[in-house]
Amino acid sequence: MERKFDTGLDKNPANYQAMTPIRLLDRAADVFPDRTAVIHKDKRYTWAEYAQRCRRLARGLIGAGIQRGDTVSILATNIPAMLEAQFGVPMSGAVLNCINIRLDAAGIAFILRHSGTRLLFVDYPFAAVAREAIRIAGIKIDVVDIRDDDISGAEPARTMEYENFLASAPDMPILYPQDEWDAIALNYTSGTTGNPKGVVYHHRGAYLNALGTVIYAGLNAGTPVYLWTLPLFHCNGWCYAWALAAVAGTHVCLRKVVIEDIYVALDKYGVTHFCGAPAVLSSLVGGKPAGWTKPARPITVVCAGASPPVTVIKQTEALGFTVLHVYGMTEQHGVNTACVQQDGWRGMPDDERLVRMGRQGVRTAVADEMIVANPETCDPVPRDGKTMGEVMFRGNLGMKGYLNNAEATQATFAGGWYRTGDLAVVHDDGYIEIKDRSKDIIISGGENVSSIEVEEVLSSNPAVIGVAVVAVPDEKWGEVPCAIVELHPDHAGLLSQDDLITFCRARLPGFKTPKHVIFEPIVRTVTGKVQKFVLRKHAAEVIATRRNRSGP
Repeated sequence: MERKFDTGLDKNPANYQAMTPIRLLDRAADVFPDRTAVIHKDKRYTWAEYAQRCRRLARGLIGAGIQRGDTVSILATNIPAMLEAQFGVPMSGAVLNCINIRLDAAGIAFILRHSGTRLLFVDYPFAAVAREAIRIAGIKIDVVDIRDDDISGAEPARTMEYENFLASAPDMPILYPQDEWDAIALNYTSGTTGNPKGVVYHHRGAYLNALGTVIYAGLNAGTPVYLWTLPLFHCNGWCYAWALAAVAGTHVCLRKVVIEDIYVALDKYGVTHFCGAPAVLSSLVGGKPAGWTKPARPITVVCAGASPPVTVIKQTEALGFTVLHVYGMTEQHGVNTACVQQDGWRGMPDDERLVRMGRQGVRTAVADEMIVANPETCDPVPRDGKTMGEVMFRGNLGMKGYLNNAEATQATFAGGWYRTGDLAVVHDDGYIEIKDRSKDIIISGGENVSSIEVEEVLSSNPAVIGVAVVAVPDEKWGEVPCAIVELHPDHAGLLSQDDLITFCRARLPGFKTPKHVIFEPIVRTVTGKVQKFVLRKHAAEVIATRRNRSGP
């Protein structure tokens, strides 16, 4: 039966186009051509210049034989070429793969092979590891070097240089996606077990999450100046490169996350926003320069990961920053929830308000559906702040799937939901709070122990600046909590294992209290994450060595 609202009302170019972040760049260059788009040291590009460079990059790739659906990879820090790749590669019809700069040659080689990379852009500091990776991969890849006047002594990976590549680009039309479901980017997971998986993003999700970022981060309140402390190779910088185009904001490039450089940039460029893990907040507090004064308008710091300790949020606010806690994952185009402050929170005592601010929050305006549910039945848990379930999403932010891995794709989308593997509770106001990864929960004597809950208690000790809690084997209880603790330099050597265990026992039930404490720096990934599977193995070896020394 023909329906009246379908008859003669078909899609056509006048009423339907594929959603894509490329249109956001077109608008920014057209509406704000003279506004500063990119700052890198003494170099500045307007939005008209930035857009032109992105288009030249696209034309250069097409001229080099890159076709729709080819993979183009880049190994670089947060420099202009990396920002240009976010638009230039998709405008050639290709799929952008930003490679983690911390990977070794073998790890990069796996990605080059698995992704089918046709062309690789290489930032000069990584030329040597790129050459070795290509040798290991054993495949033919065209390479373009990205030079920087401040980087000397590096031997290029190949002879073609980035600026020459742009200058020699032929004059031809750029390409837009034929379908918004077309792939736009490829992001590899950290590979906690086995080889990393290639997460495929689509133009629709990238476009929607860019607009969602504008909303939850408040990028449309004036002209934002965004400092790139978050690696662009991580979820395409949480979609911020595309989001800044929607509001024609300013990108401030930063090669390395050095706290002194962050404070200099904040003051020099009038930065309004930046992102980072909870460790960045601690660094802001600990690295505050002597002459720092609170800005007239608070600087927004978007923080993802484990809930920052209340004391750290409080100290960060005192410096003139507003902390927005968010949550997401690579498979969902980055951020999916934000701890949006309710009007009623303003009148709360600080400690109560700050505890609420540390939650992962509610879904963003573009995140569609989210539940915390029994992983077997998908039945939502009650809003009691106690019952744990798995966080699940479904909607337009979901990845297309894992490249060349149908089995893993089907498993993670089982039951029509994206399974995060994160365990959370839902409070009576609907805000979720992550309690642990399902694989990181500690089961001691049959009781579930949230490693995050124990970490929060230890973090409240003023001597502790970093902590990670993992399970270690125990003959009696099966496994018990073990805390890896970083002490503030002023307290180094002054606290013992017994001191911290006593501290926890006064605040936690006995089965949740750590039975072991290891004092040492915590190794984190470049995005500030703690790889607990690595720490579990390390902690087990340390405790086994201690037991062997102490004897039966």
